[in-house]
Amino acid sequence: MPLQIVISVFSVVNWIFFYETINIFCKNLINYLKLYIFLLSFAIIGFFYLPANAYVLQGPHILELMTGKYGKAKTLLVSQRQILYNNSPETKTVELNETLRYVFPEEFRSDIRSENIQRLHVISKAQALTVIDGKIAATSESIFDHYKDIILYRSRALLEHQLYLLGIDLSITSLGRFRDKTTYVLGAQYPDESVSQLWLNKDTFRPFRLILSEKSDTDHKNSMEIKYDKWKPVENFWYPMHIEYYQNNILVRKIIVDDIKVNLDFSKDLFDIKQLQSIHLPASRDVLEKPESEGLSEIDKTIEKFKKIYR
Repeated sequence: MPLQIVISVFSVVNWIFFYETINIFCKNLINYLKLYIFLLSFAIIGFFYLPANAYVLQGPHILELMTGKYGKAKTLLVSQRQILYNNSPETKTVELNETLRYVFPEEFRSDIRSENIQRLHVISKAQALTVIDGKIAATSESIFDHYKDIILYRSRALLEHQLYLLGIDLSITSLGRFRDKTTYVLGAQYPDESVSQLWLNKDTFRPFRLILSEKSDTDHKNSMEIKYDKWKPVENFWYPMHIEYYQNNILVRKIIVDDIKVNLDFSKDLFDIKQLQSIHLPASRDVLEKPESEGLSEIDKTIEKFKKIYR
C-alpha cells in the first residue's frame, strides 16, 4: 500500500512538472513569435518605404564605374545636328550642322560653319575659348556646352572636379526612378530636383539626365535639364545619339548624332588656345569679362540671336 501511494505521488509530481514545462515552453514560443512578427513587419516597412535610405554606392565610386563602362577610345569625331526650338509661332526652328572632336580626357573642339555664322569652341586642359565669326566671344563655357562634360572627362578625378564646378555635391547619393528604371542620383536626395545633379542607370551606369540649377538676379531658380538618350556602341565605345535640353521644363534644343568615327588623328593646332587667341581678335572687353555664372540668364538671348540669323 505505501508503495502504491509513493508511485501515485511520483506520477502526480511528474504530471505537474510536465505541465509547467509545457506552459513555460508555450509562453516562450509566444514571445519568440511576437518578436519574429515584429522584426518581419519592420523589415517589410523598411523595404517598401525606405528605399532611398538603403545603402547606396558613394559618388566617386559611381563615377569610376560610369567612366569605365564607356569603352576605350583615344579620340572621337562626331557629326551632328543641333536643333534650336522656338517658343513663339512666328519664328522657324533653327538647325545647325556641327562637328565635334574629342581627345580624351581633356581636349574638345566644336565647329559650326554655315552661310550665316561660324562658331568655334575649344576646351583644352581647363581653358576655354569661343570664337564667333572670327572674333573671340568668350573665354568660358556657356550652359549649353556642359553636356559633353560627362563624356570628355573620362578620368574620375577630372570628372569629379568638373561636377564640383557645376555645383553637384558628390557626398550626396540616392536611388531614384526614371522611365521605369532604377537610377543612381548624384548630388541630391531623390526626388528633390531643386539642385544640380546627375542621374545614371543603375544597371548600365550610363547617364540619363544632367540637371543644372542656378539662382538668377531676381532670386528665381532657373534649371537646365539635359537628357541623354539612345546610347549606341561605336567600335566598343558608347555614345548618346540623342540629347535634349529643357529649360524650366520647356524643350529648347536637341542634338541628333549622324556619324561617329573612332581613333582618328587630329592636329594639335586645333586645340591650341594660345595660337587661336593670336589669330582672332576679341569681340569686346564686356564679353570677355562676363563671368560664366551669368550664362544661364543669357539662354533666351542666345536662342533669339540664332533665330534672327536663320530666319
